[in-house]
Order: sequence, then structure tokens, then C-alpha cells
Amino acid sequence: MTAAARVRADRVADQDWAALAAELDEHGHALTGPLLTADECRDVAELYDRADLFRSTIDMARHRFGSGEYRYFAHDLPETVRELRAAFYPKLLPIARDWAERLDRPGSWPQRLDDWIAQCHQAGQSKSSQILLRYGPGDWNALHRDLFGDMIFPLQVVVGLDVPGVDFTGGEFLMVEQRPRAQSRGAAVTLPQGHGLIFTTRERPVRGARGWSAAPMRHGVSVVRSGQRRTLGLVFHDA
Repeated sequence: MTAAARVRADRVADQDWAALAAELDEHGHALTGPLLTADECRDVAELYDRADLFRSTIDMARHRFGSGEYRYFAHDLPETVRELRAAFYPKLLPIARDWAERLDRPGSWPQRLDDWIAQCHQAGQSKSSQILLRYGPGDWNALHRDLFGDMIFPLQVVVGLDVPGVDFTGGEFLMVEQRPRAQSRGAAVTLPQGHGLIFTTRERPVRGARGWSAAPMRHGVSVVRSGQRRTLGLVFHDA
């Protein structure tokens, strides 16, 4: 690990993980402190034009996912992307296992990220799922969940690479929770540059009169009004 990568890993480790876990329990999403500097954000965002780094490009309008474009990285990830994902996994793992226990589900994700990814590949999910997204004026992302097969890690992270209100307007990160026996609840989060938003991939546990149940959640992005909005998506299972 390079010195710069170690600094980035320390930023993840030094977050207030007790507070983040409590936020995730309460809302299904939690905003971190700074993870990347402005220069690091620019460097990651500029990777978008390096076609050799990606396995595929998705036109969201063509697939009726919304409007805009994103690219899936190939397995040979750039250092910043690789090290951020590796730093997050051991911090998210106890939360994932706790949620699985509450929902009386298997929580058998291994301690090492490499071992978990190997299990995904053995199950036929062998494509990299790390995402770089780019939105311009009028672009948006429909509510969805990043489920690529039976192998699922219940938490993921999106990192803002541009400055809201300066580089772009609009483009809030959206989440909608389908509450048990109640109307759905929505949330909109403005993602600061260099900060991460941890959110549930599929659902979160909620306590009711009969014990714990699963509240399905979906995420998306509101319409970008002006400028350019770019984000990095860290997903902890392959496709």
C-alpha cells in the first residue's frame, strides 16, 4: 500500500463508526465525513475518459433507467477505488452481520473482502460492479436496487466528486423506504464533494410489534438542473 493509499484508508477508519451505525439503523443511510480531497476527487472523476479502465458503458435513457451515463470499472481497479473499497468492507461487515441476525438470515460474509469476492465469482457473479457515474443537465436516475444475483452485500457507498451548488445544481441522492403496513418514506441527501453516503443495497431491519422485519429501500438521483455531477459507486458484491 502506498503512503497516499494508507492516508485514504485511515480516513475511512477514523470515521465515527458508532454514529454511522446508529444512522444506518435509524434511516438506512448515513453520510460520512471527508474521504477524498478535492484533488483526489478530480483525479477519480477524470478516469471516466480512460476507456481502457472500464468493462462497459451504460446509457441510462436507452435502458429506461433515467438519463445520463455510467461506466463499470474492469477488475484491475485504480488504486483509489480499490483501496477505498478495501477500507470500507471491514467497517461495514459488523453492521451487515448485525442486520442479518436481526432478520434471522445467514450473515456468513467472510472476514476478508477477497474471500467474499471469490465466493461471488464461484456463484457466477464474476463481473466488476464498481461504478463511475456522470450526469449533465436534465439527467436523473430512476429508483432501483443494485442486485446482480443471489450473492448480496447489504450495504454500499457512493462518493461525491463534485461540489453541489457550484459544479452542479439539483442531483440530490434519493432513497425511498417501503415501510411495513404504512406509506413509503422518502429522503433526499445532498452529497458533499469527497464525502461518502453509506446506504442499504436492498432493505434495512425495522422493529415492529411482532419483532424485526425487512423494509425494502430503493435509491436514485433527482434531476440535475445545471452543471455536471459525478460520483463513485462502491459495491461489495460482483455482478
